Amino acid sequence: MPPQVKWTIMLVVLLFVFEYVILPELAVARRSLTLLSRVNVLWLVLATGLEIMALISYAELTHSVLSPGSPPRGRLLRINMSSLAVSHVLPGGTAPGTAVAYRLLGESGVSNTTAAFALATQGAGSALVLNALFWIALIVSIPLSGYNPLYGLAAVVGVLLLATFGGVVLLLTRGKHQAAERIYKIASHLPLVNPDTVHSAVQRIADRIQVLLNDRALLLRALLWAAANWLLDAASLWVFLFAYGRAVSPIDLLVAYGLANILAVIPITPGGLGVVEATLTATLVGFGVPHQIAILGVLSWRLVNFWLPIPAGGACYLSLHLHDRSRWLHGSHAD
Repeated sequence: MPPQVKWTIMLVVLLFVFEYVILPELAVARRSLTLLSRVNVLWLVLATGLEIMALISYAELTHSVLSPGSPPRGRLLRINMSSLAVSHVLPGGTAPGTAVAYRLLGESGVSNTTAAFALATQGAGSALVLNALFWIALIVSIPLSGYNPLYGLAAVVGVLLLATFGGVVLLLTRGKHQAAERIYKIASHLPLVNPDTVHSAVQRIADRIQVLLNDRALLLRALLWAAANWLLDAASLWVFLFAYGRAVSPIDLLVAYGLANILAVIPITPGGLGVVEATLTATLVGFGVPHQIAILGVLSWRLVNFWLPIPAGGACYLSLHLHDRSRWLHGSHAD
């Protein structure tokens, strides 16, 4: 598909989402200003703090999959924030943000193979944990609240993601030599591609996966940090809803939250913009949350979950650039 056509389709989708999803939600939010006058600011501060802790947990996940030899945690947090900002601005799912993270990790001294492995592992592992949380909450919720057709769509998307991830892991661990040979043959027919480099990279990635699978403590630590990231993010949403006067059942919240985030994986808009808001609001209302509270709670959460990371990530990227430039200048003077 030509880039012009792709960008045109993306622009039309964004305009549709803004016109028919975001604007109506904002109109309802404006009619709910009386709720804002009664909100406890401390709850809003707590919700924001939980979101910050979720971001720190994701940096710890990155640190786990890069160990040993990981860059400092503070640098990883800034790299993740830079990646998140790009993913929230550009269409194409997480691909643009992943590319930025890959480059920044390389500039931090991480080898290309290790960076590729870490980014793929943390993304797939995080999706695995999200699907597990969603399925557990769904199994508990359906007997209590009934079935929604959207659950089936989210389940299909989740199963496809898990099957792809499982297939890749199985291919690279049980048959890594065969996989490397096949990829070598494919790469040998591609222009501007060195098949020996590709073959070596596949071997190293397979070795890294094997190390991770064999190190149960490291694997468990990575899964726990991934779970902490999702649960703290969901807790932030719960507190925002509670701040406007509604205590939602944790099971119902996890179903709505998991459903919205799984559907957001489909790269329709940057960061699931519009998809997350519409899905979350509709599901929460279906679970009995008043419409006005659902709108305000979701929009407040998305302010710190989606919008604030954009300028914060830009500042993090600038700080990394300035730090590396200063280090390079000092190194040049020392020479």
